[in-house]
Amino acid sequence: MNVITRRSVLALTGAAAVIDPASADVRVSPKLQALIAEHEAAYAAFHHFVNRAASSRDDRAKADRKEQVALLAICSWPAISRGDRRAKAEYLLVVETRGELDLEEHMQAILHSMLRS
Repeated sequence: MNVITRRSVLALTGAAAVIDPASADVRVSPKLQALIAEHEAAYAAFHHFVNRAASSRDDRAKADRKEQVALLAICSWPAISRGDRRAKAEYLLVVETRGELDLEEHMQAILHSMLRS
């Protein structure tokens, strides 16, 4: 017995469109690029202070706060375009893989940014 599905009807009518992922809009906004670059710099600075023997507790705390603020800025970014959504998701997945997307504020910021998108 032949089953008619929505996909087969679309294929028969020629209404189905093939989207080439390589040609999809993958542009990332300059603002998101800047936020990511700022976080990468803050993350590198934080690790510099953590690994430096002469760094004080205050230096490490300041670097940690700066890194957290930069990460929250990315989490809060309302990614509207396809390129921004993809870049934000890919970057946050890398951060999460390192185990650093662990604050309640991170998830709240991501969810609120989705409401604004």
